[in-house]
Amino acid sequence: MLLLHIETSTNVCSVALSENLHCLFFKSNAEGMNHAALLSVFIADALALLKSSGKNLSAVAVSSGPGSYTGLRIGVSTAKGLCYGLDIPLIAVSTLEVLTSEAIKTQKYSDNVLFCPMIDARRMEVYSAFYDANLNLRREISADIIDSDSYAKILDNDRVHFFGNGSEKCKSMLTHSNAHFIENIVPLANNMIPLAVKSFIDKKFVDTAYFEPFYLKEFRTTTAKDK
Repeated sequence: MLLLHIETSTNVCSVALSENLHCLFFKSNAEGMNHAALLSVFIADALALLKSSGKNLSAVAVSSGPGSYTGLRIGVSTAKGLCYGLDIPLIAVSTLEVLTSEAIKTQKYSDNVLFCPMIDARRMEVYSAFYDANLNLRREISADIIDSDSYAKILDNDRVHFFGNGSEKCKSMLTHSNAHFIENIVPLANNMIPLAVKSFIDKKFVDTAYFEPFYLKEFRTTTAKDK
């Protein structure tokens, strides 16, 4: 099972190539929203390695959001093009699950710990959800405006670890004794591998023609003040 993994939901652009659960290739760039220029180069490098081995891709996995509208659009459209051209299935992996699976691996946690991935959604808003230590969804994905009362009922009952590129701006608001923050957790293509492999084994594919990223909110444009 050879899978190509594409992650473009935030400012980080990354690509990985895996055989079963083993990562054969990984490349990322976190210097800004250069996905349109970088993604094709990273994929070309991964496919060159694959060609040298004489093997063929089994499927393409793409991070499905929520996250940056532009980043998700670039990643998903590229993944679709590859699937059409190679006649292989498409796998969609939740960006918040990618983040959470990486956070869970950072250390051992007790059963009463919850994990809250946060993706920046401008101002004091984040895309978030709550998972337990077995990656079971405990609260649905939503766009939350963070204030001092956010998640109060959850924090009264459970220790919660917050992480992701939206969590830093929430530290001053989420001061409950049960609120803890994990730094340097970003969605990366190599962290998609276990989730994508499971989907492939379970034959959990999405319709390549009709699949759309999980934007969560409609895209908004801004108009310059001098216009």
